[in-house]
Amino acid sequence: MDSFKILMMSLLCMLVMAATSVRSQGTRVGFYLRACPRAESIVRSTVESHFSSDPTVAAGLLRMHFHDCFVQGCDASVLIDGLGTEKTALPNLGLRGYEVINDAKSKLEVACPGVVSCADILALAARDGVVLSRGLTWAVPTGRRDGRISLASEAANLPGFTDSVDDQKTKFAAKGLTPKDLVTLVGGHTIGTTACQFFRYRLYNFTTTGNGADPTINPTFLPQLRALCPQNGDGTRRVELDTGVPSNRFDTAFFTNLKNGKGILESDQKLWTDASTRTLVQQFMGIRGLLGLNFGLEFGKSMVKMSNIGVKTGTQGEIRKVCSTIN
Repeated sequence: MDSFKILMMSLLCMLVMAATSVRSQGTRVGFYLRACPRAESIVRSTVESHFSSDPTVAAGLLRMHFHDCFVQGCDASVLIDGLGTEKTALPNLGLRGYEVINDAKSKLEVACPGVVSCADILALAARDGVVLSRGLTWAVPTGRRDGRISLASEAANLPGFTDSVDDQKTKFAAKGLTPKDLVTLVGGHTIGTTACQFFRYRLYNFTTTGNGADPTINPTFLPQLRALCPQNGDGTRRVELDTGVPSNRFDTAFFTNLKNGKGILESDQKLWTDASTRTLVQQFMGIRGLLGLNFGLEFGKSMVKMSNIGVKTGTQGEIRKVCSTIN
């Protein structure tokens, strides 16, 4: 066995151990082994099918899982249709990937009726999308149940694109996540896009001096952004969050872009300009003289922590028959 295979097996073992350590919270790796042994493979094949025709769906699934966990816990409440539900909240209007979850749920209801929760499907699908984008895998603890409450008003405290680092830390800490988890999970922006309306203000009206742009933007990068997002142009136009590299590749280029003043969202760029988080960014970049961090490995560990925020297990919640509707 060559050294690469040994390394990959070691990393996978570490991920399994990290995931297994959350059993006390009610979830565990392999929860469906007896009740629905093909559960994870059905989700994986469904994600693969959608990814093959639209690779950008990976970022959509990852973001949806994040938004779900930060409101009411990881209980698939973001999937529920209806007036005033989380899905209708302003931060969630751009979420996508619902069709993947619904497709997987339909297949699972045929194979194992009433067994696999929508919350678990979303957690598994987010992982599978990252792997398809060339990221490292991790073992996903399962056993979540689906929530019955979904309120748009509760999405108001989701991390926002103008948040300071202190605000981001506070919101993550409220969910039991550390500054390291914060920088790691924001690194998920290595895949995906955002709309011009969420960062165009940085290009033209940020200051009243100079060229009006956010001074943390690399001056050589500014013309490119202004060409993509003219001052009076289409605010819904999508721009890649990780520029200058092959799209939909899960890697550390995002952190290098922050160092070079090429972060798209203000909240992302602040992870470099704020000294309290800059060292973590440097560690993911492998800056000489610092103890480096393996982004793929750390991302899996932080995802396991995030995916266990406020989970409903045992007799809590329900197992929805249709992910968009409470039973």
